[in-house]
Formats: sequence, structure tokens, C-alpha cells
Amino acid sequence: MMGFQQIDSTNVADAGGKGAALGELSRIEGIRVPDGFCVTTDAFQQVVAEAPSIDARLDELSRVKADDHATIRTLSADIRSGIEGVAVPDDLVAEIGESLARLGEQASYAVRSSATAEDLPTASFAGQQDSYLNIVGLPEILRHVRRCWASLFTERAVTYRCRNGFDHRKVRMAVVVQRMVFPDAAGMLFTADPVTSNRKVATVEAGWGLGEALVSGLVAGDVYTVRDDQIIGTTVATKPRSVQASPGGGTEDAPVEPRRQTQPALTGEQVVRLVKLGRRIEAHFGRPQDIEWCLAGDDFHIVQSRPITTLFPVPAADDQDNHVYVSVGHQQMMTDAMKPLGLSVWRLTAARAMHEAGGRLFVDVAPILARPAGRDYIIGALGKSDPLIRDALQSIVDRGDFLPSLPDESPAAAPAGDPPAPVENDPAIVTELIRQSEESVATLRSEIRSLHGTALLDFIRDDIAGELKRVLFHPRSHQAIMAGMEATWWLNDHLEEWLGEKNAADALTQSVPHNVTSEMGLALLDVADTIRPYADVVAFLHRVADEGREGDGFLDELARLAGGKEARDAIRGYLDKYGMRCAGEIDITRTRWSEQPAALVPTLLGNIKNFEPGAGERHFEQGLQEARRKEQDVLTRLRALPGGEEKAEETKRMIDRVRTFAGYREYPKYGMVSRYFIYKQALLREADRLVRSGTLREPDDIFFLRFEELREVVRTDAVDAELIRERREAFRSYETLTPPRILTSDGEAINGEYRRDDAPAGALLGLPVSAGTVEGRARVVTDMAQADLEAGDILVTAYTDPSWTPLFVAVAGLVTEVGGLMTHGAVIAREYGLPAVVGVERATRLIQDGQRIRVHGTDGYVEILSSASQP
Repeated sequence: MMGFQQIDSTNVADAGGKGAALGELSRIEGIRVPDGFCVTTDAFQQVVAEAPSIDARLDELSRVKADDHATIRTLSADIRSGIEGVAVPDDLVAEIGESLARLGEQASYAVRSSATAEDLPTASFAGQQDSYLNIVGLPEILRHVRRCWASLFTERAVTYRCRNGFDHRKVRMAVVVQRMVFPDAAGMLFTADPVTSNRKVATVEAGWGLGEALVSGLVAGDVYTVRDDQIIGTTVATKPRSVQASPGGGTEDAPVEPRRQTQPALTGEQVVRLVKLGRRIEAHFGRPQDIEWCLAGDDFHIVQSRPITTLFPVPAADDQDNHVYVSVGHQQMMTDAMKPLGLSVWRLTAARAMHEAGGRLFVDVAPILARPAGRDYIIGALGKSDPLIRDALQSIVDRGDFLPSLPDESPAAAPAGDPPAPVENDPAIVTELIRQSEESVATLRSEIRSLHGTALLDFIRDDIAGELKRVLFHPRSHQAIMAGMEATWWLNDHLEEWLGEKNAADALTQSVPHNVTSEMGLALLDVADTIRPYADVVAFLHRVADEGREGDGFLDELARLAGGKEARDAIRGYLDKYGMRCAGEIDITRTRWSEQPAALVPTLLGNIKNFEPGAGERHFEQGLQEARRKEQDVLTRLRALPGGEEKAEETKRMIDRVRTFAGYREYPKYGMVSRYFIYKQALLREADRLVRSGTLREPDDIFFLRFEELREVVRTDAVDAELIRERREAFRSYETLTPPRILTSDGEAINGEYRRDDAPAGALLGLPVSAGTVEGRARVVTDMAQADLEAGDILVTAYTDPSWTPLFVAVAGLVTEVGGLMTHGAVIAREYGLPAVVGVERATRLIQDGQRIRVHGTDGYVEILSSASQP
């Protein structure tokens, strides 16, 4: 037993998250918290140990998956029944009785669950366990304490823990027993706007009676928004019902008299006063809070405060200026959280200063937006690729009060990043750039082989700053990339103007030479051709896919089968060229195909099933012929126009130019990722040494250190194990967050809107990136290794980076939530001739797996044609 005055934030293990928060709240000056005590987790442990069969049931529960609802329902019900049936130990009964005597034996109490994984900064578990209100008398309080203990194993709580990676044995339950407040009004206060995430805007929800009416959804409450002690928005709801204390104990649903149903539950003065109390609580806890409050008379009582865990973190800044952060992940088609080593290596690589938040990287464009020339440049450049980013940035500028308006530095001032001078249309430029990159990678592989210790870390740091950046940002390379992009834009703009045809360049850029990413997808078809004739090998690979094999050991097993040596050599040959790739490859810590070849097996088996021999070569040749036919069609139609010969001649030059340079767009990233894999292999060798010396527990501990921190660990053979543990935990919480396209320093997440009315009602809007229209079965895929695709399917996913390219050969169309006109998925979709729409907000949730959909790749929208159950 512990009274609130004995509890603070260090007592989560004893009092649970809710109890620890109440103890902290009771220490804040000016905050009124109804008095109470906690039945600690030790009591819960004692009871569980004595309950029959609980241990065996927990063993079974630990093996159950989150989607096995029937088993979870059965096991959790058995565990609850066992806990509710145990006798409360006599000494605990006596302690609870003494506390009730001190607080008021016949007073009314709230009996509330307080789990050790509840109301934490990284996982709220809100509503996952039970609370009981207006409980009177020792026998009833004891009964409800048992019910709170048992509620740790409700079906919803067990499922939540399974999904969020919490061990059922490690989560324990305390119980809060707290004097009841019988309020006139109650509700919630969010010290950050729960819709926009703006940290400077607080939201109050209020209703009559107990707050359970709002929590349960019985009624909608009044909503007030407050900024800088000013109410900036008020919505008064009709509140026909309320929850009140029942005379016999517990609560009851009661009608609200008609005249009060449309009256505000709070006055303006009370709203502002409540928000000020909330800001005091927020300052104490150091993060935005979700606060439960009661108003009795004119006094506010705080009955709970928990962190708002759904807010995306704001990058740290050492000033009070306003900042506008653009998501790097949306540009790189990798919006997943990155581990600290991955973040730091990417920051060392990048040309611009970057800021971290929530395991992602952002670039602050506020200084550019503040000046007219910079504003036009950045909104135009980013908006050409992603209209949602353009709209989000424009909405900030249009407010007029968030950013300063500064004059251009000189009349002719131009922002950094002026386009490079045009490059001549010479295919030898591309082949020479590729040769130089390959030679540089080969030199790196040779030079790094013998290095270890701090010399290795210093070498990698210097190689990133020197050779990697020299190759990646070489002016000639930039010229080649821009030449392909500008030729694409020219063709689309002029051919729409002259011929009325949208996105004509899409067909003209099919099967361009030197596109290492599209070649990678076709090369896996060639591997399938090698394997297809050998039935035993195909059967073995099916077992590998079903078992989810780790590492590359299955390749040696493969060689013992008939045809297995040929299959193994074909797979290893593919990995030699493309094995440095993987999903999320800009994060150096991600597992590469060479480290986990089984990740490719489902796609390889799909190719074996869905294609005939020679499909790779045919696919490329068909695209090439389609591009040639399109070229002749365009030129013929142009020549029939006034001034047609001149138009056709200019267009032919641009077609040649785009086919010379468009394929190179993918190569610099391939070269960078090749270097990353060499760095990673060397760093893991160093990690193995640190594990052998006892410095690290696991080799992947290095992934949770920043680059310079890792160098210091290597130098000293000493590490802060608690820091690594904290960062692992933080990373797990970051994985659950969705990063916004734009984030302000106020914490406001802005994703922009498509402001257009040229699509059918109900269509999902996006950005057209590859022309054409296709109907097919939607396959919603979140993990490439779990993809089960058939010819004609339409791939629907959050994002696609180059590692997804092998799937493109099997599908008829593409829909993604993230992407732009020149991001990798768009480039490869055009080269493969796949209609594609990207930037479709919440596509993986709005489109169900198996639904029939129509993708309008020319106009940029998706129609849902049938339910998932229909053929």
C-alpha cells in the first residue's frame, strides 16, 4: 500500500502508470487531486502466484499471435476468472481498511486499474484496463480491486500488448483507490491539438456530470480551442444525456433537463483557467498531456494526466524562431523510422543540414520561405514533384503571421541550387559516370578490408565526406540527372499543348538504357528461368518461404539438390550485383538482401509461377518497341501541324535526350547504397569484436549509437548500456508514428490537400506519375517479403523504394501513399509501362486487399469498383 504522497514518477513499478502520474500530480502547486492510495503491484504478484493454473495459461498466451482472436478470448477469460476468484490476503484487507478509515470509510471511491505499461510516454494503453466509479464500503472495494487485477487480461488489453510487443509476464497491475468527486461538469483537456498536433493550441472537451459520458461516446461534448489564453474556437454540443452517481453505488445514465442540453458546460473564464492548469501540468511532466478533469462548484479537480503518445515529436531548436520542416523521408520514399546510426550516417552524407524527430529527418525551409525568390523556388521545386507538399507550404505562407516577410538579399538574388548548365546529348557521359562510380566502389572495398578500431571509423567518416560526396554530388552527375528530368518536363508540357496529350513522356521513357533499378527487376526474372526447370529446387524454396529462414544458410542446402548448384549460383550472382539493396536502404542499419536472401524468395517464386522463360528479355523489348511506336506516332502527328517540321525536330531532340539520360537517374543512389553496405559489413566486424570483449551484448547494439558515439565506444571499449536500452524502446515507439509531410516548430502536422474537382465522386485523389488506365485486384502489401502477387494485380502500398522493383514486373498498376513525379517508384512505373498514382493519402487503409479498383495513371485518381469479397 502506498498513499499518493509517497508516490512519484520513480514508482511506476510499484504503483503503475496511472498511480505514478497521480502521485506526481498531487505534488504540483495549485493542482487539486482527490486523495487516495495505491494497492501496489506486489499485491497483484502475490495473488497471481496463488491463482490456479495462471502460470500455464500465461505460457500459452505468450505464444499466441495478435490476430488469433479466438484463442486470446478463451485464454484471457480463463485467467480473469482465476484472478477474480482468489481471496485477498488478510494483511492486505487490513491495510486497505485502515486507509479507508483515514479517508472516510463510507465515502464513495473510484477504483481504477494502473498497469505498469499504462500512461507511459511511449504507450498510453488508454482504456485497455477497467475502472469503477462510486464504490462504497470495504467488501465492494475489495471485489473491484480483484476485478481491476483481472482486467489486465481482458481480450482488448492482451491484444494491445501483443501488437505493441509487451511481455504479458512483465506487465503488472496496481490499483488506485481514490475519493470520488461528484462534478457538475467533467471532460478532457489536451494541451496539444489532437487533430493538428499544434503544441500551442489546447483543446477542452466538456459535458455534464461524470466524464464517462464523453469517454464512452454516450454524448458529444462541447469543444473549446485555446491559444495564448484566448479562446479561438467554441462548439457547443447538444448534451441530452449524462452519467451520474447511482444511489446504490456505481453509475447510471441520466437525462439532462431540456434547458441545459444546449447550454455551455463551462464559461469562457473557466476554460482559460483550466488550460492554464493544464499548461502547469504539461510543464511539470515536460511533454503534452491528455488530462481528465472534474468541475465541482467552481473548483477544478484533476483525476488523471497521461502523455499524448500519438503526437509526432518536434525537432529540437536552440532558438524561439518559427521553423518549417519538410520530411526527407517523403522525398526519399522511406518514411519508416530509422535507427540512430542510420540517421547519423545519412546526415553525414546529405548536402543540407537536417534535423531529427521521431526517428526521421527533416530540412528546415523557413529561411527560404521568408524571402520572395526563395519562396517561389522552393514551393515550385518541391511542388513539381509533390502537390501535397506545395499545398502545405503555400498554406503556411498564406497565413501571413507564422513567417517573417523579408526582402530578397539583392534584386538578382537567387536561392541556392541554381540549375546546372545544360549538358551535351552524349551517351558516353552516362557510361563514363557509371565507370567512375564502379571504380570508386572497388577501391573502397579494397582499402577498407584491413582496417579496424578507430582507424576504421575515421576512414569511413572521411570517405563519406570525401569520395562518397564527390561521386554523389559530382556536377557532371547532377547535369545528367537534370537533363533527363528537364527533357521529361519539356515533352509533357509541349506535347500536351501541341497534341492535347497528357504525360506523353511516360511511354517515351520505357526501357531506357542504364537504369540499374529496372534492370534489377528484370534480372530476377532471369534467375527464375534458371530455377524453373528443377521441381525439387522450387519445392525447397517454397519451404524456405514458409519457414521464414534467417541468414543465407539455405543456399548451401540448395546445392545438394538436383539443379541446386545452378540455382544457388544464379541467386548468388544476383546478390553480387544487387545484394546491397533492401527496403528502406538509405538506413545503413537495415538488413540487406545479401544478409537475408530469403527475403527475395517469395518474389522469385512468384516469377516462376507467373512468367514463361525469357520474360525478362521480352519485357524489355516490348517496352522498347512501345517507346519507338510512340515516338513515331508523336512525330507524325506533329508534322501535320502548322510549323510541324520544326516542332517534330525539336521534339525528336528531346526524345533522344530523355532516353540518353533518364536511366541514369537511378544510378547515384545505387552507388551510395553500395558504399553503405561495405561500411556496414566493416562496422559489424568491429561490433563482433566488441561483443567478444564483453563491451556490447549484441552486434546490433551499434545501430542504436550515433556514428561519433560508436567511435568513442570503439576507442574506449566502454558503452552506456542504459542508453542503448532507452533508444531501443524509443525506436519501437517511433515505428508506430506516421511522419507528416510538413511539420512546424509549433508541432503542427500539415499534409496538404489536392484542390481539384476533376475526378468522380468518391475517387481517391493522388498524383499521376505514369500514364494509362488499368483495372485489377488490389493487393495491399506492407512487407515486400510477404507479397503474394499474380499477373494483373495492382500493387497498393505505403511507399516503394528501389528494393520493391522486382515486384513491378508482376503487376499491372501501382498505388502508393507517398511519392512524387521523379521518385523511384514513379520512374520505374513509367519505364515498365505501369499506370501509377502516388501520394494517395491513407491508400493502404481506404483500399481493402482483394477489392477491384481502377487506376487512372493519366489523371491521377483511383476508383474502388467492388468490395473485397466480390469477384
